Amino acid sequence: MIELRDVTRRYGDGPPALRDVSLTIAAGEAVAILGPSGSGKSTLLNLVAGLDAPSAGSVSVAGVRVDTLSEAGSARYRRATIGMVFQFFNLLDDLTVADNVMLPAQLAGMSRGAAERRAAELLGTLGVDRHATAYPGRLSGGERQRVAVARALMNRPALLLADEPTGALDSASGEDVQRLLADLHADGQTIILVTHDTALANACATRTVRLADGRIAADTLAGAR
Repeated sequence: MIELRDVTRRYGDGPPALRDVSLTIAAGEAVAILGPSGSGKSTLLNLVAGLDAPSAGSVSVAGVRVDTLSEAGSARYRRATIGMVFQFFNLLDDLTVADNVMLPAQLAGMSRGAAERRAAELLGTLGVDRHATAYPGRLSGGERQRVAVARALMNRPALLLADEPTGALDSASGEDVQRLLADLHADGQTIILVTHDTALANACATRTVRLADGRIAADTLAGAR
């Protein structure tokens, strides 16, 4: 489903953030990307999301050459294929929980009625439906992250990208999100998870890729740890 081939990404005159990285991820895998700060984890995620372009090499996702897309094409690709969850939620404080969740569907052209039904389904499944008419600022961190996951799943993405999804949460909320990601993967969702948290990776991922200095230092299946 995902293939990075000989990918290098440079910023300015410094050492490359990624260098000659080749990586293949199959549909249905949950892959954790680990490594110290500056190892290239977020750069890799941004390349897969079409938020950045490689300096060399190619990036393909679900049959799409992401590295060749225009800015408008990249936006369409993300709406159709990618759900994204961030460390700091990125919810809009002036929209209700339900409206935050519906936003990707409305941008994709879904009718208001269909978007409302899909949002209600997701909020119910994720256990935050009682907050549908509340504003994000009134929710706990764990609840806001559940809302963010609902928003990411709104358009039924083939691929869920999670960038440090428990990094801003207390331990109890972090464990809650950890279970949620594990459940999503058990239901067949393909996930790429960037994290410093080895416990999160061990709980959610079937495979761990470790980066160091922009290169793949290890690629390990869960059973081989």
